Amino acid sequence: MTSKSVTRPGRQPGDRAPRAAISAKTLRTDRWWIAPLLTFAGLSAWVIYATVRVFMHKWYWVEQYHYLTPFYSPCVTDRCVEGASHFGQWLPSWWIIPEAAFTLPFLLLFRLTCYYYRKAYYRSFWLSPPACAVPDNHSGYTGETRFPLVGQNLHRYFFYAAVAISLINTWDAILAFNTADGFGFGLGNLILLGNVVMLWAYTVSCHSCRHIIGGRLKHFSAHPVRYRAWTFVSKLNVRHMQLAWITLATLAITDFYVMALAAGWFPDLRFIN
Repeated sequence: MTSKSVTRPGRQPGDRAPRAAISAKTLRTDRWWIAPLLTFAGLSAWVIYATVRVFMHKWYWVEQYHYLTPFYSPCVTDRCVEGASHFGQWLPSWWIIPEAAFTLPFLLLFRLTCYYYRKAYYRSFWLSPPACAVPDNHSGYTGETRFPLVGQNLHRYFFYAAVAISLINTWDAILAFNTADGFGFGLGNLILLGNVVMLWAYTVSCHSCRHIIGGRLKHFSAHPVRYRAWTFVSKLNVRHMQLAWITLATLAITDFYVMALAAGWFPDLRFIN
């Protein structure tokens, strides 16, 4: 059985059907605005907290247990308290300069150019677009080809800086086991270690890391070690969004705990020494 195409009056065979005239901005009837709203609230709260803490210039080092918050690591200004500077003090103590001025800009740029965070703040802050099948109010679209968005292409280089900073945070967590009274272990050590593990998971799960390990390999069979590493990173890459939020939480929790101990709000829960 064969069917014949029917041509409407005034149209020629092969002409495309005109776009339907829909007056509504979107046909979505679900609460699509909840996700960008929650993202906006979560990112805004974290940025406000981190900004306030970075420019407080106090309560970042616990001398008794050698706890250093990641927001102040490495501490490189001449305002740093004794013992908190593991890599020297070579910046002036101006108020506008954070103690961790050597690393904070790179961490910020690494997160800003992260593929997931791009989606997060494009939708929640710029509403471009706020959700799938919901148009934005921008008159044109140029992608990431103009300043400042063309800088997003530098994400792979900020990844290398993030690896170096993760190594510094790991070193801080190790030094925290060497207390003023020798080897010690407390709740603060667990928090520092947990934060470091999550930071490594987020950094390694980065799309740039996945491409560096195996993105250009033509024959995985000829590179079994890199193939296994690529497989591992690929599994983490699936959880990159979750890890992005988890690390924001672990960073804030770690900083708050160290701040509370340094301010004397409560003592550290010690297991050994």
